[in-house]
Amino acid sequence: MNPTRLFQRKRENVGFSPPRRSSSPFSPFPPASSPLPTPFTMAEFDLTQRLVPFLDRHLAVPLLNFLAETELFPANEVLQAQYDLAKGTNMVDYTAELWQKLNEGQSEPEEITKKRSEALATNESLQQKAKTVLDVIQNPDVLASLTQDKTRNQAFLKDNYNLNPEQITVLYHFGQFQYTIGNYSEASDYLYHFRILSTDSALILSSQWGKLASNILSGQWDAALEELNSLRDTVDRGAAPLLQLQQRSWLLHWGLYVFFNHPQGREALVEWLASPAYLNTLQTSCPWLLRYLTAAVFLVRRSPTLAPSRVKQALRELVRLVQAEGYQYTDPLTEFVRQLYIDFDFESAQHELAKAEALIENDFFLIDFKDDFVESARYFISEAYCRIHQKIDIADLSTRLNMSAEEGEKWIVNLIRDTRTDAKIDFKENTVHMNQSHPHILQSIIERSRGLTFRSQALGVAINSVGGGEQQQQQQQQQQGQRRGQGGRGGQGGRQQREDAAPAPAPVSAEA
Repeated sequence: MNPTRLFQRKRENVGFSPPRRSSSPFSPFPPASSPLPTPFTMAEFDLTQRLVPFLDRHLAVPLLNFLAETELFPANEVLQAQYDLAKGTNMVDYTAELWQKLNEGQSEPEEITKKRSEALATNESLQQKAKTVLDVIQNPDVLASLTQDKTRNQAFLKDNYNLNPEQITVLYHFGQFQYTIGNYSEASDYLYHFRILSTDSALILSSQWGKLASNILSGQWDAALEELNSLRDTVDRGAAPLLQLQQRSWLLHWGLYVFFNHPQGREALVEWLASPAYLNTLQTSCPWLLRYLTAAVFLVRRSPTLAPSRVKQALRELVRLVQAEGYQYTDPLTEFVRQLYIDFDFESAQHELAKAEALIENDFFLIDFKDDFVESARYFISEAYCRIHQKIDIADLSTRLNMSAEEGEKWIVNLIRDTRTDAKIDFKENTVHMNQSHPHILQSIIERSRGLTFRSQALGVAINSVGGGEQQQQQQQQQQGQRRGQGGRGGQGGRQQREDAAPAPAPVSAEA
């Protein structure tokens, strides 16, 4: 499979080495030292260098292919980066193609020819070994005899078909090799068969990562989302804190492919980062993912699965996060949020929105959502502007929305109709009169107090559950002590019972 056909600009279709945090497999691009870029030169905000160290090599290939299309960096540097990335895989033909582009007119080097021969030999050897196992497990009679108990399944296969765990592990190695040469669909199948039979926990975890990457690169988004959630459960169940932080960082980066390709992916990203564990991961390990959280919160504005109150809550949390993490990371998307909801500077927000549009056009994950993002951003600008004004000049608001007067008028009319806002349009003065009804201050206090009471009750229940468990344990210990004191082996009650049960001494006979 030629990776240059993967993830084209619209990504109609979108090796396996165990995930690891390492330095970028290609030489980093020169650091940005130019002045603030225009909306058409957004190299300073490109995240490729930050994303690639958290990705498998095959997952990074589509990013570099897209980077070559954007022309943000010199073509020869990107081409060299693509070659350095590909030569660490077994996609020999793709590597040779890149080498030819870098060295036009020269013959293929011997190392590539040797690697091709070794890859073909390895593939044939593993295929023969895997065929023995596949012939058995694909037998309908065998499938009908397998159960959920893996140990029992292995014993059944060994007793009836002479298959041992080492032969089953061949499926893992063959699936891994298929991944390294770019056969992602076959790799996913082999890794799945291995997981349902093996009891090796380390290889099972590794195969989960491999199957997730295979599903992503073969465009199986439903299976990828299911695998992503399953892998999240595995990571969250238990590991050393530092290892958990590392694996959660990988999950968030690998999950970007799913979050921005699956129909429900944006909602999933918002819910994931509502979790304290993954929010802490973002703040600690990868604050640049704040860009994608910002985009996701804007894109779920009309989500059919998230309630409007949940969307508003997510927006409030986003504003707080942008304000707290501004010292670590900022870009036009986060600056737009800051100017709109923290500084209430509508002119600066308008400027940042224009830059955000250009940034989205050059972002691999967001490019397909440019129109939806801009529409939501304009909605939030209008909402914030109308909240603090009673009389609005349509021409002025249109300017702030980067729209013409005619487009702005249509936008505002549709906005008032869709949101059922209590407003009147004066076409003579070309203004909008907002009839705002603010809640009474006492009502606001009651609502906030109600929320405080609920949180206090939840906290009290949590404390009682912890304290109740300790108290119950102490009571059990006391009861056990009392039982030992009353009827135990060394207690007074025990001695009394033994004395009552002891036989009376025999009378001394005259003869004695």
